[in-house]
Amino acid sequence: APSNFRSREPLHSYLKRNKIVAIEGVDTRALTRHLRDHGSKTGILSTKDFDRKRLLRKVRAAQGMVGRDLVREVTCKKPYRWTEGAWTLEKGYKGRKIDLKKKFKVIAYDFGIKRNILRNLVDAGCDVTVVPAGTTAQEVLAKRPDGVFLSNGPGDPEPVTYAIDTIRDLVGKVPIFGICLGHQLLGLALGGKTYKLKFGHHGGNQPVMDLETNKVEITAQNHGFAVDTDSLKGKAVLTHVNLNDKTVEGLKLSKVPAFSVQYHPEASPGPHDAHYLFERFVKMMKG
Repeated sequence: APSNFRSREPLHSYLKRNKIVAIEGVDTRALTRHLRDHGSKTGILSTKDFDRKRLLRKVRAAQGMVGRDLVREVTCKKPYRWTEGAWTLEKGYKGRKIDLKKKFKVIAYDFGIKRNILRNLVDAGCDVTVVPAGTTAQEVLAKRPDGVFLSNGPGDPEPVTYAIDTIRDLVGKVPIFGICLGHQLLGLALGGKTYKLKFGHHGGNQPVMDLETNKVEITAQNHGFAVDTDSLKGKAVLTHVNLNDKTVEGLKLSKVPAFSVQYHPEASPGPHDAHYLFERFVKMMKG
């Protein structure tokens, strides 16, 4: 039963109207224990076929995430400009007006970009143009941007070779900020490696330490791969670490303006502990 004053319809009606499959009545504690022992698994949901053996054959035959380029399936087909700022209670998405004289020209790569990242870039003072994942470094540099943003996205970063090559060509020529998949692609562009996590990181309560300030942030995360710091061989400095399993959560280059984080500072609803990263990007462009 909906209780929010903005609610227009109950959840089940929304799901049915949009033909979205959902489940309920699952023993989530038993599921959590299973995942803890066996790691993340591919699942199958059916509203038509209820034969368990047949469904099991289907899910076992399904292609996994490793080795698949899912970015091509979700990226935009042509460039577009983004002007919408973050949501406010009083005015919705129309609440912020950015001073045009103070805007920084940012090219944002769409590897599966979240709109709230774009809203936060606008709020930080950026004039944002979103481009497809296959856009070359030469095409981006021809636009003379103040900075380049590398977005989040689905799946395994290693098969996205065209983006890795592009980022390699951009490093050192323009300030770079990456989030999630963009963070992993930056690590690969530097010659590093990524690996699949046994469980992955999901949810809005992941503790991360900023090693430069020793402050702990509560972060929102949703990824199944991580960067191997040892493989970077000193080309980047570890800036953020996950306090649960000590995996990499942030990197920065010491000699050129570029940094990235594995988690989602734009998460809405929160936590909002990491909003400062958008200001850090703007400060880098100012420099």
